[in-house]
Amino acid sequence: MAFYCTATGFQHSKPRCLFSIANSNNVPAREGIQTMISLAVAALLSWGILEQPSVVCSDVARSPSTLDNELQGIYESGRPYTEFLSSAKRRAELWIGNTEKAKDIDLSLLARAKAVGGSWRLLAVAIDSCSDSVSTIPYLAQLVDMVDGLDMRVVDPTTGLSIMESHRTLDGRASTPTILLLDEDFDEVGCFIERPPALKDWILDEGFSSQEIYAQKMEWYDRDMGYHTVKVFVEMLEAAAGGAAAICG
Repeated sequence: MAFYCTATGFQHSKPRCLFSIANSNNVPAREGIQTMISLAVAALLSWGILEQPSVVCSDVARSPSTLDNELQGIYESGRPYTEFLSSAKRRAELWIGNTEKAKDIDLSLLARAKAVGGSWRLLAVAIDSCSDSVSTIPYLAQLVDMVDGLDMRVVDPTTGLSIMESHRTLDGRASTPTILLLDEDFDEVGCFIERPPALKDWILDEGFSSQEIYAQKMEWYDRDMGYHTVKVFVEMLEAAAGGAAAICG
């Protein structure tokens, strides 16, 4: 595992450090190290040692960007979830299992989503081998399936590279899943980066070692059954419909 620092990504008035992890066949170890780095950066941000980089979707009323102009094309090139699911080779059993579990969606969240109205799209950058993608995307697919006016397309990291690179994690990684909420004009009004904020906070609070994080994360996802993932997107929908600042994180 190799770490290095670079001067890209944080405000120049503070120390700047991002980390890169060499490829490894040990997925739990690699994900554990990645999460530990994310938590370390989050701690530095909270202590004021680092300044948080600007977030692309921090303001619904921002001027159109190059990415905004690309989003409709990227979205229309994507696949419906059912097509993505049928082609999944890695973690196939978990994709199928979570898709089945997602049918027990929280009814109060479902009611809130239905009350928003309007036309909205979820653009998900995901890959079948990703543990966070398989633990979040199926639940959003169920939400989309049950709410009129919601639609979702899934693209691979090659197609969605510009989205991932403009919505990096706090430690500077382009990660999957990266999911954008788009309005009827294909403008970005919210985003979800890698995993639910509730899970990020829980891992930080518990102080797991890098060896423990992967297993603990997957157990959390199993217990949560998509609740906090769906909750974040319902809150995004409500904020966007009400003209509030976009939720992104």
